[in-house]
Amino acid sequence: MKPLIFLLTLPARRMRVIFFMDIRNIAIIAHVDHGKTTLVDGMLKQTHTFRENEAEMNQTTILDSNELEREKGITILAKNTAVLYKNTKINIIDTPGHADFSGEVERTISMVDGALLIIDAAEGPLSQTQFVLEQAILHNLKIIVVINKIDRKDARAKEVLKETEDLILRLANDASHLDFPVLYAIGREGKAWNSLPEDKNAPADLSPLFEKILTVVPPPVTDSDKPFKMQVTTLDFDSYKGTYAIGKVAAGSVKPEQNVILLSENKKMGEHKIEEVYTSRGLSRIPVKESQPGDIIAVTGIPEVSIGQTIADPKDSNGFPSIKLGEPTMKITVSPNTSPLSGKEGQFTSARQLEQRLLKEKKTNIGLLITSNPSGGFDISGRGELHLSILLETLRREGFELQVGRPKIIFQKIDGKEHEPFEEVTVEVDNKFVGIVVEEIGRRKANIMDVKSTEKNTTRYIFSVSSRNLLGLRSLLLSRTGGNSLFASLFIGYKQVKDYVPKTRNGALIAFESGTSTAYALETVQMRGTAFIGPGEPVYEGMIIGLNKREEDIDINVCKSKKLTNMHTENSDVAIQLDPPTRLTLEQSLDFLSDDELLEITPKSLRLRKYHLTKLNRKRAERNLQ
Repeated sequence: MKPLIFLLTLPARRMRVIFFMDIRNIAIIAHVDHGKTTLVDGMLKQTHTFRENEAEMNQTTILDSNELEREKGITILAKNTAVLYKNTKINIIDTPGHADFSGEVERTISMVDGALLIIDAAEGPLSQTQFVLEQAILHNLKIIVVINKIDRKDARAKEVLKETEDLILRLANDASHLDFPVLYAIGREGKAWNSLPEDKNAPADLSPLFEKILTVVPPPVTDSDKPFKMQVTTLDFDSYKGTYAIGKVAAGSVKPEQNVILLSENKKMGEHKIEEVYTSRGLSRIPVKESQPGDIIAVTGIPEVSIGQTIADPKDSNGFPSIKLGEPTMKITVSPNTSPLSGKEGQFTSARQLEQRLLKEKKTNIGLLITSNPSGGFDISGRGELHLSILLETLRREGFELQVGRPKIIFQKIDGKEHEPFEEVTVEVDNKFVGIVVEEIGRRKANIMDVKSTEKNTTRYIFSVSSRNLLGLRSLLLSRTGGNSLFASLFIGYKQVKDYVPKTRNGALIAFESGTSTAYALETVQMRGTAFIGPGEPVYEGMIIGLNKREEDIDINVCKSKKLTNMHTENSDVAIQLDPPTRLTLEQSLDFLSDDELLEITPKSLRLRKYHLTKLNRKRAERNLQ
């Protein structure tokens, strides 16, 4: 019997999809930058999800709608979309590829029955590839391996396939996991083949990929005769409909105006009435008259719902177990901005506004742990530097002013002894930068696990290191290699506390007078070290305006101007020549911080400062520590 689609046109309402007979639910999983989102672009376009005149037909990374995702070229939030192929609805979950956002993978992968594992034909499987594959195998998903980017000049598809087979063999816990098909693709051109093509320029499309999904990935297993039940795995909001609770229908079906109960595991949290039921088509949500078992849907009408809770028919009071995520390994303390310049550049500056925003974030970003700090502000715990810095950058762009302290590692007591998180790190650099990597590996007391030279004049290092000693390495390598390095890390567990490598950063150049910086004063700063500001910028006492050439902190007056006299000298009218100031990014600023320093974040500025602004208070704090 062929799958059927029934449509109903209602007056003054757009078309409503009523019923799909055949469904496939898949996740796209891969290491960062291996081409997941680009491949989804081709799937959306080749199934005519958009009209030819729609803007999406000329876009790339269509699902990366978040501004930060487009800027950084990474997927941060897991997103679901859907396409129709041969009367089969294929729900697609695009997951992040960076280890810091692995919580997004953990909470969404339970909705699917199969996974496309995308591997770069040149880079091969990397650390995050192992993590997402472990999650897929843990949930017994049917794997389809896609060797992508086979048009790269340094592509080595056959070797990469062998490496992938070895990885799957190592991780598999059942013989069925070793039975997987392999496809070869050029994602950005929307091409896929069942075998490695001799002519990569020959006409091709993604039909082999779609056919493999239909034949390999099983339909969702559900029971349509049982009452409705769905676990919430994602939340979305808009000002018109309010909160959208998104998840896979595990049993039964749901209609608008239907009464349901909200469960936290087996605890009843409330009774509600469903307002609208939506299914996905491309980037759109389409209201439906009734959901289908196994489909991924969104419902409205439950404003206080949280991720991991269960929405069910009142006849079924047994909720799903809560979603278990890996524990955070790093935390920062965030509080409202208290600098002398606070309130001048942001829209939201109070502790109450910051608390409300963080509570909202806590509902959707369950990979973060947000608690009140006894000494003021909020402790935010996450998976890594990037995970935390993305939140800070998001708050900044929304108009918040805040200050944050140095990131700290989260320790655990195991068998009465203190343990700290360790990570497996993969670094690949051009051979001319090998010395930088070797120096940092030695300095950070890392344990080298593997070294491999590649055919493209690069060397790949794999080593384990404590998260504490790893802090700042990513941004340091990217800056010292001019961005020509590959860096990936994977949390591998807690080990007994090892030797800690204190920061070897030089001292800070600190402003001791408030006002506006002058070119005349900054000339002295450049002789002392590296300037972080230029002339004409507001400064205040205790603000860090540069990095000293020496180990100690130095206070400098950067607001002084040249005294006017009626005397002329040979050089009196020569213009002051200043080097451009070094502008640190948010991630670099977090790496820069010492324990007695803060980062002031506003929509317009990033300012480093001392915790105690006056020199007298800093001296008193030092004495109290002795």
